[in-house]
Amino acid sequence: MTWRREGAQGVFSVTDSGFGIPAADLPRLTERFYRVDRSRSRDTGGTGLGLAIVKHVLQRHDAHLYVQSEEGRGSTFTARFPGSRIIAIRPAAYEA
Repeated sequence: MTWRREGAQGVFSVTDSGFGIPAADLPRLTERFYRVDRSRSRDTGGTGLGLAIVKHVLQRHDAHLYVQSEEGRGSTFTARFPGSRIIAIRPAAYEA
């Protein structure tokens, strides 16, 4: 997990070292009930709602979700927030 500023934007990223996601599945990842592994069901875990919910929450904050993945190497999920949604927080050491 990382949080950084890029220009005026705030960028939050999560990277895993899992199986990766096939390129053909990337455009559909944020669709409700979509599963990359079609053998999975509610009985084996997951509803296919996770990234759909993430996408909609980010949209409510004027942010966008980006996914980069390479099969066999893992994935990076990145949320980019506009500067208008970033609050500057002073470190505790500077508070009176």
